[in-house]
Amino acid sequence: MDIADRLPTLRLDRSRQAAPQIADVLRERILALDLPPGTVLPRAELAERFGVSQTPVRDALTQLGTEGLVDIFPQHATIVSRIDVPAALRAHFLRRALELEIVRELASRKAADLAVVLPLLQARVAEQKRALAATDYGAFTRADHAFHRELYEAAGVAELWPLIRQSSGHVDRLRRLNLPARGKAQSVLRDHQAIADAIAARKPDAAQTALRTHLAGTLTFVEQVRLRHPEWVTG
Repeated sequence: MDIADRLPTLRLDRSRQAAPQIADVLRERILALDLPPGTVLPRAELAERFGVSQTPVRDALTQLGTEGLVDIFPQHATIVSRIDVPAALRAHFLRRALELEIVRELASRKAADLAVVLPLLQARVAEQKRALAATDYGAFTRADHAFHRELYEAAGVAELWPLIRQSSGHVDRLRRLNLPARGKAQSVLRDHQAIADAIAARKPDAAQTALRTHLAGTLTFVEQVRLRHPEWVTG
């Protein structure tokens, strides 16, 4: 399949720089595994697809390279990177450490201080339920990310969320591979609901327990991925 067939037509917002917009589209497709590890990303073809010069495409690919999502071989090719298991483990460790503190802080607040965040968390859970009913794993994942982003914003550390996202490409792809597994998406929903309920009940220990449960299974299926897709995984 030609690379152009795997990408949407992008209407650029001319008030914004083109490179970040292109990076966003490519990142979403890589994380969704529409562009699996080993896919060659020809700069000229991408420029034609997005209707831009090669310069913003180069800049977009450079950004994805810093995130570990592509390997750039100068004067040769840019290729979607293999899933780096050690990098996934590091990102998972960092996220767990941060979010354990975030949910404890939120669950320790007065009830009046939770009036804004709790409806937002419930709305994200509802979005995931609708996405799951439609078997739309892309929408399900976006709502998943939004749920966690709401936690960071409510805790007053919104600036940490982009840093977490930039380091999470490898673990995100592992999770995406496992999401269609029987019962996995349903367990994510249950975990999110448990986190929201514990925060609403102002039970810090319960919130942390729910968060640990939610993140505990993230990397337990790595060996299964190795067996199914040995060419996609390294480390």
